[in-house]
Amino acid sequence: MNTILLENATILALGLADRVYDPGFVLAEDGRIAAVGPGSRMPTGSFDERVDCGGALVMPGQVNAHTHTPMTMFRGMAEGVSLFTMEGWYETIRKLELVMTPDMVPAAVEVACAEMIMSGTTTFADQYFHMGQIVPVVRRSGMRAALAYGVVELGDAAAREQELAQLEAFLESIGKDSSGRLSGWVGPHAFFVDNSPELMKAEQGLARKYDTGLHVHLSTSGEEDRYCREEFGRTAVQQLDAMGMLDRPLLAAHSICIPPEDWPLLARRPFTAVIAASACMRAGAEAAPLVSMRAAGINTALGTDNVCNNNDYDLFSEMRTLAKLTSYRERRPGALGARELLDMATRGGAVALGLGDEIGELAPGRRSDLIVIDRNGPGWAPETGLDPFTALVYSVNGSQVRDVMVDGRWLMRERQLKTLDYRAAAAQLNADARRLQTLSSATPGSPPA
Repeated sequence: MNTILLENATILALGLADRVYDPGFVLAEDGRIAAVGPGSRMPTGSFDERVDCGGALVMPGQVNAHTHTPMTMFRGMAEGVSLFTMEGWYETIRKLELVMTPDMVPAAVEVACAEMIMSGTTTFADQYFHMGQIVPVVRRSGMRAALAYGVVELGDAAAREQELAQLEAFLESIGKDSSGRLSGWVGPHAFFVDNSPELMKAEQGLARKYDTGLHVHLSTSGEEDRYCREEFGRTAVQQLDAMGMLDRPLLAAHSICIPPEDWPLLARRPFTAVIAASACMRAGAEAAPLVSMRAAGINTALGTDNVCNNNDYDLFSEMRTLAKLTSYRERRPGALGARELLDMATRGGAVALGLGDEIGELAPGRRSDLIVIDRNGPGWAPETGLDPFTALVYSVNGSQVRDVMVDGRWLMRERQLKTLDYRAAAAQLNADARRLQTLSSATPGSPPA
């Protein structure tokens, strides 16, 4: 049995119990939380590791519910372009993807995972292709992840069959993951936009066969609704329901303009609206009606999207951006409370991934996925009047994360990564990006490097 005791800390348990222990402790045993509580009830005895947190704050690790980790390769290469439109995405990113080689993927994924760990994310939901290159890096990182093979068809029957074959091979292989931290999902890029109804039905069948969910982009500009009203006489959500697509867990990135008439239906389904505020603002898109969707009972989570849209993986910064954007949209201060935002970044993402009983809360029996945040840096003073929830959302950022643990294993300790080599990966990524620009410049019709 491996035991780790974290003591002398402010413990934000979060979750439904929402307890705060100050000072408090967390005891991890063999990858799960054995006990958590006030310092006055701290267990005695010997432990394999005893950590004096020195008054730091301990909370559940964050869940980034929408990423495309290989797209770290393209950071800075789509400035001034909306990737929320088919034209903007195809004329920039898609053309780069068509010349990108598989050997460029690992360094980009390693940099992405390292940046997430360093800013306090322990679990993420990814959607992309090249899974043969992504999975080994994520496994080595020690992070928890729901990896969705991204499917783009564009109405091509041959591409449809090829994508489905690769998707099923991926789901078959990842189902054998022995770590228990990785799961395989189906990743239609965009329903009715570049995934035809024929393909969607096949994807639904595979999701059912492998007992998993679908990770998709939905409702960024309303084009799905326009198509479905014309073709089927109903909204996209209503058509998805008619096709049985809402029976499986569905991660719907952005969810900006879903008609309000469809909200009660989505609240009854295993559906999550993943809000990526920075990407939305960078694209010049409307802000999602988050307050109203939550009031309707829809589960909501937080995502960064790719770092062409964002351009970073810091969910603390993302919480702050979303808090301000929501107040701006609603024309009232505090439209979404700091505690609600923390819930989206932890429990909301856990529920979306089917991990609501495993992570997102510090409680006995849960996985010991947690982060330790230094309170000696900017944003924490004065202590009087500044509650920890407000500080975490409005005052600090991911650079103050000191330690990160997943399944009782340190992924970062005293700000030193334990599973990944960020500097080496960044150097390789720089070299790969230069090579990509050379290939792009040599390809007719490609965007300028």
